[in-house]
Amino acid sequence: MTGVARIKALEALGRAITPPMIEGTMALFAAAAPRPTPDVCLVRRDLSYGGDARHRLDVFSPLERSTPRPALIFVHGGGFVAGDKGGADAPFYNNIGAWAARHGCVGVTMTYRLAPGAPWPAGSDDVALAVGWLQQHAAEFGVDPRGLFVMGQSAGAAHVAGYIADVRHGAAEAVAGAIFMSGIYDLTRLTHSPFERAYYGEDATRFVGQSSLPGLLATSVPCLYSVAEFDPENFQRQADQVNAAHLEATGALPRMLYFTGHNHLSPALSLGGPDDDIGPSVASFIERFTRPPSR
Repeated sequence: MTGVARIKALEALGRAITPPMIEGTMALFAAAAPRPTPDVCLVRRDLSYGGDARHRLDVFSPLERSTPRPALIFVHGGGFVAGDKGGADAPFYNNIGAWAARHGCVGVTMTYRLAPGAPWPAGSDDVALAVGWLQQHAAEFGVDPRGLFVMGQSAGAAHVAGYIADVRHGAAEAVAGAIFMSGIYDLTRLTHSPFERAYYGEDATRFVGQSSLPGLLATSVPCLYSVAEFDPENFQRQADQVNAAHLEATGALPRMLYFTGHNHLSPALSLGGPDDDIGPSVASFIERFTRPPSR
């Protein structure tokens, strides 16, 4: 399928995040998703980074050990109530680990606790736990602990945003940058679905304190935001609010990518594939903000 045909197919699936849209989008990219082949990287799977059964992550290490390396930690989406990093035979999100390894990074894909059993701020706490675990095991995987980047998609982006914004986590000292794919940042101006209510609750008096946007405006961590052309309206509005708030606070727009011809899921699913127009921007951001190796 050509790039134009794929764009038309994504547009035809609609903006609403429904089972047919999810299944159709995955079908468009699954066959071409890059796999972590043994000639490219070594994969260590289902490593435990905490005490819960879902505290698991996979590490994708380039075979050519040129250390220390930056690392990219990917946090999956799933509406706060579903999702997983994927198993050994799954196209997603092995594609992201494989992409990271091919681009000179150690890739990490993580699974985290889900709502409603693990409500706010469990997701961002789990991101902090995974970052801390990788810092502690950095030497084992050839990672410079000062060169960690976190990237989340949808609910994963919201969890990464919560991690960066919450001063308890000390993200400014722990990570070199954060990447948000179609996230949620301002709960006070969001139309809450059952998925958000499962994670954040229904008490509107808490929404200001649960919103990550103020903390993101205050952080020194370099941040890269993105939104997709066929994203649902909620995510379009969240990106617009980030733009407006950042401009008001700093006099400049944030780093915001607009992925033409993509829907809510396809940026993460297409990463590393033959028509990858996402990877170059992610690689450029990592290269720009990788800190000098510690000695």
